[in-house]
Amino acid sequence: MKAVDLFCGCGGLSLGFEQAGIEVLAGLDNWKPAIEVYQANFNHPVIEQDLNDENSTIEILNNFTFDMIVGGSPCQDFSSAGKQNTNGNKAVLTQHFANIICTVKPKWFVLENVDRIVKSEIYQDIRTQFLNSSYGLTAITLDASLCNVPQKRSRFFLIGELNGKQNALFDSIQAGLAKKPMIIRDYFGEKLDLQYYYRHPRSYARRGIFSIDEPSPTIRGVNRPMPPNYQLHSGDPPHVDLKKIRPLTTLERSYLQTFPESFNFFGTKTNLEQMIGNAVPVNMAKFVAKNILLLA
Repeated sequence: MKAVDLFCGCGGLSLGFEQAGIEVLAGLDNWKPAIEVYQANFNHPVIEQDLNDENSTIEILNNFTFDMIVGGSPCQDFSSAGKQNTNGNKAVLTQHFANIICTVKPKWFVLENVDRIVKSEIYQDIRTQFLNSSYGLTAITLDASLCNVPQKRSRFFLIGELNGKQNALFDSIQAGLAKKPMIIRDYFGEKLDLQYYYRHPRSYARRGIFSIDEPSPTIRGVNRPMPPNYQLHSGDPPHVDLKKIRPLTTLERSYLQTFPESFNFFGTKTNLEQMIGNAVPVNMAKFVAKNILLLA
């Protein structure tokens, strides 16, 4: 099976699908720093393209012969960590994705986003649009920690098969999930050389110290140091020596997104944190792709 990745970013979705056995022919994105990292890690082309321009995007797609279009459309306008502006510029890109799919009519498509997207008007619109274009849809929210990822990350996947059955993949995906969440120690062993680490909370009403004996919280696009005046929260592990606590490094955060150590990240720290936080965890993408291949 061959695919094109429409919001490729630095390549989490592409890499996971490749690892599952799907040939990715090209990636498209509109953010230069992520494009440069993608280009350094894949043998197929990556094309700088604004998906707001549907016509020229379709012209690009017409240069390839593929079975599937995949994409993790920008989630900031749907996210609880974002502005929740479902009519914002980022949200509209999801509509463009749907328009492109329903024009090009690939056999399969996969849309990934935050789970809050299902509450949006745009989601209801595109779902109706896909159904009217004869797609059988499987809509499912997955916890990455049950998909061989040491991270508590909830993500929504909408999988479409042209002329397929409704909910065709739902049961097999559910059956393939792990029975318990993956913890960091399961994935790394003692490699990180720490027991506890700091992850900056969205507010000080939340904990900030986490253990490797639990899944990581969601890797976000920011990674701040621990404030010198940080006070232990009631949810933090007790008796922690704050002098020994540090945040995870940028590369360690990429490993929690299940990028391999061989993956070549470069650029400014701010850009790297953003592209790593935006990425679909590689193993989560691989899990979804393998389930599609079982049915295809």
